[in-house]
Amino acid sequence: MNTTIPPRAVVLLLVLTLVWGTNWPLFPLATREVSVWTFRAVAVAVAGAALLAVAAARGQSLRIPAAHWGTVVAATLTYLVVWNVASTYAAIWIPSGQAAILGFTMPLWAALLGWAVFGQRLPARLLWALALGAAAVGLLMWRGLNAYTQAPAGFALGLLAGVGWAVGTLILKRRPVPVPALVLTGWQLLLAALPIGIGALLLGDGPWFWPSAGSVAVIAWIALVPMAIGNAAWFSIVGMLPAQLAGLSSIGVPMVAMVAGALVHGEPLGPLQWAAMASSAAALWLCFRQR
Repeated sequence: MNTTIPPRAVVLLLVLTLVWGTNWPLFPLATREVSVWTFRAVAVAVAGAALLAVAAARGQSLRIPAAHWGTVVAATLTYLVVWNVASTYAAIWIPSGQAAILGFTMPLWAALLGWAVFGQRLPARLLWALALGAAAVGLLMWRGLNAYTQAPAGFALGLLAGVGWAVGTLILKRRPVPVPALVLTGWQLLLAALPIGIGALLLGDGPWFWPSAGSVAVIAWIALVPMAIGNAAWFSIVGMLPAQLAGLSSIGVPMVAMVAGALVHGEPLGPLQWAAMASSAAALWLCFRQR
């Protein structure tokens, strides 16, 4: 495995950690007036259209070769559709910081699936990073056991989000799509809007109405910053790094989510949370330590 980390990947990771980490506490605010399905359908559609517009303005072709559409659809369904619905419900039903930790078990699932299905192996330092990430998850899951027992569906959906993300990432790594990251991300977001939009029509609550300015602002922010910019950064990172290393590099996001959840919603931030964040920081150091 090539462990050289491009400087651009480090910059993108910092952007990703900030915009995705501060995103989690916003989910309950975005769904105060609209259903999870409506919120996500609008957000992915707006984010996808915005990214394709930027790509077109930069002179990039929006065409995806026909032979790669199957890969794009499979990755979209397993990552963006599963992730967007499952992670939002999880963040509503259990504390958002805890939901973020469960969703970001993705590196564990990516490593396990990569080994079981493709025979991929990690070098020793990344195995240690994976162990530290697992320790961080374990610490926070222990602290959140009460929340999980009261809302087991939130716990299950948080884990499902991580599994879906891992499967989608491995699909793209096994069959890379030869288009710019903006184009790939834009089309995946627009494709995700179709099944999520159908879910919104069938499962959305109440009559049609225009939500308050506050809800519109939160949904617009999530669509344009965490979803558009964050997903574009993520797919760029996936293109530059091995799947397991890309997954491990995202382990800093729950650290930011924990602090943001404490600031926005007064969620717990005690010794166990700090120990988990220290484990995550050590895992990140191992990921980006150059030989």
